[in-house]
Amino acid sequence: MINSETTLEELAYIVCTGLKNHQIDAVLTGGAAVSIYTENKYQSFDLDFISYKSHKEIATAMKSLGFSQKNRYFVHPETKYFVEFPPGPISLGAEFVKKWALLKKGDRLLQILTPTQSVKDRLASFFHWDDKESLNQAIWIFQNQEVDLEDIKRWAKNEKSEEKLKFFLDKISA
Repeated sequence: MINSETTLEELAYIVCTGLKNHQIDAVLTGGAAVSIYTENKYQSFDLDFISYKSHKEIATAMKSLGFSQKNRYFVHPETKYFVEFPPGPISLGAEFVKKWALLKKGDRLLQILTPTQSVKDRLASFFHWDDKESLNQAIWIFQNQEVDLEDIKRWAKNEKSEEKLKFFLDKISA
């Protein structure tokens, strides 16, 4: 199932489906979502899933997939990727996420932030911590996916970050 050739995207589907088989909903966020939406233009090595289930339930499900816990991460002997479960709720700045994308490949599924939500996630890091790499990741997602720019503008206004949004808008229209 999981081996040294398993890609980050394949692993995301395997983990999400395995969790779902244990009645655990988990949503992929962060850099792994960027990797998937940019076809690895940005390469992440950790998969951040947010779930409301207990750590004990998650650990049981992850063990059934061959993972063991190492500090706050779950590692698998056959892959360089590791999985983390940051605390919820899922938020993009001050905006809480209640719906996300559900992708399917064969009998596997992946719950993941939508491309628009992923852009907001990356822009939140740029807005609040001046993280230029996150700005670049937001641009790459925009260039590779269908994104709701009006929703991003609305969100940036609510975040009181319209000035910083101009950096993003200038880059995507250049």
